[in-house]
Amino acid sequence: MSEEILVNFGPTETRAALVENGVLQEVFVERARTKGFVGNIYKGKVVRVLPGMQAAFVDIGQVRAGFIHVSDIAPLNAAGVEERANAEADIREYLREGQDLLVQVTKDQISTKGARLTTHLSVSARYLVYMPNSDHIGISNRIEDEEERKRLKALVEKLAAEYEEQYKGGGFIIRTVAEGVSEEDLRADIPFVYRLWHDLADTIKSASAPAIVYEDLPLYMRTIRDLMRSNIERVRIDSRESFAKMEKFAKHYAPEIGGKIEHYPGERPLFDLYGVEDEIQRALDKKAVLKSGGYLIIEQTEAMSTIDVNTGAFVGHRNLEETIFKTNLEAAAVIARQLRVRNLGGIIIIDFIDMKDVEHQRQVLRTLEKNLEKDRAKTSITGVSELGLVEMTRKRTRESLGQVLCEACPVCSGRGKLKSAETICYEIFREILREARTYDNDKFLVLVSQSLIDRLLDQESDSVADLEAFIGRPIKFQVESLYNQEQYDIILV
Repeated sequence: MSEEILVNFGPTETRAALVENGVLQEVFVERARTKGFVGNIYKGKVVRVLPGMQAAFVDIGQVRAGFIHVSDIAPLNAAGVEERANAEADIREYLREGQDLLVQVTKDQISTKGARLTTHLSVSARYLVYMPNSDHIGISNRIEDEEERKRLKALVEKLAAEYEEQYKGGGFIIRTVAEGVSEEDLRADIPFVYRLWHDLADTIKSASAPAIVYEDLPLYMRTIRDLMRSNIERVRIDSRESFAKMEKFAKHYAPEIGGKIEHYPGERPLFDLYGVEDEIQRALDKKAVLKSGGYLIIEQTEAMSTIDVNTGAFVGHRNLEETIFKTNLEAAAVIARQLRVRNLGGIIIIDFIDMKDVEHQRQVLRTLEKNLEKDRAKTSITGVSELGLVEMTRKRTRESLGQVLCEACPVCSGRGKLKSAETICYEIFREILREARTYDNDKFLVLVSQSLIDRLLDQESDSVADLEAFIGRPIKFQVESLYNQEQYDIILV
């Protein structure tokens, strides 16, 4: 399996793409004006405590106040180590309005919701996540081999003990990319995060809330830290300046991957060369076409995302049940990739084509689960519901691709549909009747789009004549080229 990371750098926007066998798997967008906050640490100020919700709002200096639930608050014992919060505890035992609070962002602000916060602080290195207020050593669930888990835990315990006296301990989470790495690789990470947190401690003491005290790496640096694994063949970046910075960063941070980083000097845009631009455009459409001729309809709402599977033009070669099974199998693999490319999160409902064969249902579900194993975001499938729907969740930490790149349509206000010309014509008639009863004018001038003019003077001409006779005043129409189909003005003359 061949995987590459592509980084397209610009003065206002940086984009990174993970490509597997020439096919886009994930895409990340970071804009200078709307940079994400996940991983950032803030010295915030509690502005409102909500006992009914067991939550609080914290001013972190952003447009919207962040949100923290009592379950995300880690009380510290006398030794400064996190204790497990009491599930029945009252948030007022921990927070009060006006209090300074050190918090970290776990989810970016999405739509009208502020950033999700926690007091379980951590800073990341390549193989390890350091938790300064914890004494726990955990291992990524994606490392499944029990012997490897034991080896890694023993190594981290041994290395952490060497720095215990100098840096006063802390806890670690061993990341997925640490599987199979040597003691030397892990040894480099531990002093790095210790020093990073030690430097932060001084900044935290001197900062006045609300203030940022730690900012995560820029996107092109995070690609090395978060996406690099043994099967990544190369990283290509189209900015010479950023390439030099990335190479320097890798030399100190992950020297074993330095030789895989390349500068792309070609005239043809890097994302065009790999077909990534076209894939991004397709990912903004509701419809995703399957190679067999079937298709998916993917719709994202505030509450959930829904995916409907259709056979489309695919008729199969044997019988209907076999056609449905093959379409659903292909759809399962494509859905897993589309979730990653579009970065859909939260509740996801998948409506596969109904299958009578229980074994077919099991195989389709297993195919979906197998393809979701590649997903770095946490996913959970609840199985097939009584209505034949597959219900699942995918952890949402940042906005979806559509939310990042798009905005609500100013014409339909995000509804996705326009009122028909017929509907608007009847609205105009009702408005003229209302105004005719109120005002004693000589005539009415209606400003409308060309599509409405065409209908009013054709299909609705009899209705217009009847309305003129009823109100006893003439009605004139004038094209307003800047108006859309739903816009109109009625002027009293």
